[in-house]
Amino acid sequence: MKLSLSLLFAGLLASVSASNVVELTPDNFDSAIGKGKPGLVEFFAPWCGHCKNLAPIYEQLGDAFAHAKSKVIVAKVDADGAGKPLGQKYGVTGYPTLKWFDEQGNIEPYEGGRDLDALASFITAKSGVKSSIKPPPPPETLILDVNSFDDVALDETKDVLVTFTAPWCGHCKNLKPIYEQVAIDFKPEGNCVVANFDADAQPNKEIAGRYGVSSYPTIKFFPRGGNEVEAYEGPRTEQAFVAFLNERCGTHRAVGGGLNDEAGRIAELDALAQKFLGAAGDARDYIHKEALTLSESLGETAKYYIRVMEKVVNDQESYIEKESKRLASILTKRTMSPAKLDEIKTKANILSAFMAKKLEEAQEKVESVIGRATAEL
Repeated sequence: MKLSLSLLFAGLLASVSASNVVELTPDNFDSAIGKGKPGLVEFFAPWCGHCKNLAPIYEQLGDAFAHAKSKVIVAKVDADGAGKPLGQKYGVTGYPTLKWFDEQGNIEPYEGGRDLDALASFITAKSGVKSSIKPPPPPETLILDVNSFDDVALDETKDVLVTFTAPWCGHCKNLKPIYEQVAIDFKPEGNCVVANFDADAQPNKEIAGRYGVSSYPTIKFFPRGGNEVEAYEGPRTEQAFVAFLNERCGTHRAVGGGLNDEAGRIAELDALAQKFLGAAGDARDYIHKEALTLSESLGETAKYYIRVMEKVVNDQESYIEKESKRLASILTKRTMSPAKLDEIKTKANILSAFMAKKLEEAQEKVESVIGRATAEL
């Protein structure tokens, strides 16, 4: 009975610790590599810090191609131990070194990213074998490479913020979800682009060098019109990125998505809106006509100022308060498309320009009541 339990425990332990990464030595290397089946081989050293960082990712890579062991190999060689002769044979001078061996044993150095997606994509591209990794949803951050960088970053019609990163960089990994949220925030802005560039990938290094990238992440802003590139040196928070891009791009995006309270507001019409509510009769009609003339040169949102004035002129004094409550309810529920919610937010912002006068009048009444009560005391 004890023996059976021991065997069962040993079996369970073996199943837990089993690896889908093939360990190669001088004894089995030639029988596995270059014999009709391609493979990726990592040459590592047990003491190497970068190798230790890569180890769990490389294990996941082996698992991702475990279903295709008859078609492709994911392997490793202890190039500072039993596999040292192999490291010397294949010119390994640093760790980890990854090399691709095709079906005949021809060698190609791997110079891509050391994240799971990059490694798996490389194997798929070279072997035609798909991994079992469930693809994540495509990022909202625009991913640039050597072929697309100039077309996007140097587009004179667009403002572009670019993070220059490396897949192994810890600070870059911490920044990634924050930066992705910024990309989501600015998705509706076609001319304000949030992009990323893998500056450590070998084909991309010339461009990284062109812009003086020597550490990661490096963040640079490429303004429209071909103006001078600006280094971003602010905090790496969503709030800071949103404020920076709003200022540089002339946008009014809010943290978390949607528009901020300034979107759609026009200073000249704000002033007229407040005068309008404080006026009556002919004076109100005059302000309405002045706003109508002014709005013709101030864009689409100016028309909503006029609409609100016309509602009030037509004996609907309660319109502003009722409509503000209705729009606020819609914005709270957020069941409409982002474009429609932007439209609703813009209208709510413009209504608030009219509400400012009402709040001012209410405050004056409160102060008057307090003043009279104080005098009576």
